Amino acid sequence: MTRHGPTVRFLHSADWQLGMTRHFLEGEAQARFAQARIDVIGRMGKAAQEHGAEFLVVAGDVFETNQVSSQTVRRTLAALETVPVPVFLLPGNHDPLDAGSVYRSSTFLAARPAHVTVLEDGAIHEVRPGVEVTGAPWFSKRPLTDLVAEAAADLEPAPGVRRVLVAHGALAEMMDFGNPAAISQAGAERAIAEHRVDYLALGDRHSTTPWGATGRIWHAGAPEPTDYDEANQRTTLLVELGPDTCEVTRLELGRWTFALGDFDLDGPERLGALERWLGDRPAKDRSIVKLKLRGTISMTENAQLEELLQRNRDLYAAIEEWERHKDIAVRPDDDDFEGLGLGGFAEVALGRLRAVAAGAGEDAEAARDALGLLIRLAGKGVAR
Repeated sequence: MTRHGPTVRFLHSADWQLGMTRHFLEGEAQARFAQARIDVIGRMGKAAQEHGAEFLVVAGDVFETNQVSSQTVRRTLAALETVPVPVFLLPGNHDPLDAGSVYRSSTFLAARPAHVTVLEDGAIHEVRPGVEVTGAPWFSKRPLTDLVAEAAADLEPAPGVRRVLVAHGALAEMMDFGNPAAISQAGAERAIAEHRVDYLALGDRHSTTPWGATGRIWHAGAPEPTDYDEANQRTTLLVELGPDTCEVTRLELGRWTFALGDFDLDGPERLGALERWLGDRPAKDRSIVKLKLRGTISMTENAQLEELLQRNRDLYAAIEEWERHKDIAVRPDDDDFEGLGLGGFAEVALGRLRAVAAGAGEDAEAARDALGLLIRLAGKGVAR
């Protein structure tokens, strides 16, 4: 059976997780992070207009939970109001269509724009003749079956129609443990070969990922990143679906970045490489970085490190130090205490602190902290 019929362009997104919070963001950074996840919706609307996309599908986890604030719901729907094409939202594992669903709340129902459709069941929605969208929504956080297989089984073959199935979840082929809700890639590929489905728009995996050889099964990834291990961050997919073709283009519409920095402070540059890496990164106020630091440094260098990190914390949205990878040994060095100009009792106290700091245990750690403070107060901790 040969495909025929129209060609259509649309946007595929997922995992907005609006209302998300992050423990490492403080004060205004958290508010900016939350608003950025809403602001990207407007850029999707502009991209749809620019690229001639006829609709937008969001493959699950639109909201972080079903208990998001009414402010988040209203701001989301106000942003969706500006999108100039039909929008299809799928309930996922974060926001399933259960009794407490955000999609059934009075706030959502009252403010939902007319062109926004929640995919509440397997009904087929005709965008225009020959172009259809259907969904496989989650009704609980732990479904017990392959929802894609169930949805595809209910679809009749339609080679003259461009049909998009919107779903959420991990593929069985990418998992190393049993999960009854895992999506069978082989089953999805059969549905495509049988002309039941032309494109499987997936959410749940926050890294943009194509699956299989058909080119018609994609995880969109998150449009604004949520963690450090996400590949192809800030992605929305532009899909052009024809009778015999499927072309997918990655659009980078997000603005925030998660980045990992790995530094060995034993190297000849000591703090120089770290300082340049932090200094050269763009859009620091929209960047969240996690640092893996290791090595042996002097107390003066440790004071310089603390000053360097504090200075950059004022610039970055957040700087985390990954405790599992923070393996820094601080060793007092004679050069640390040159030029302090101490005498009398202060000099005696310094000697005692150095003796305690050379040992181990809590007292030694407290002594090293005290010596570090002394060095900073003396102005030797200013990074050069």
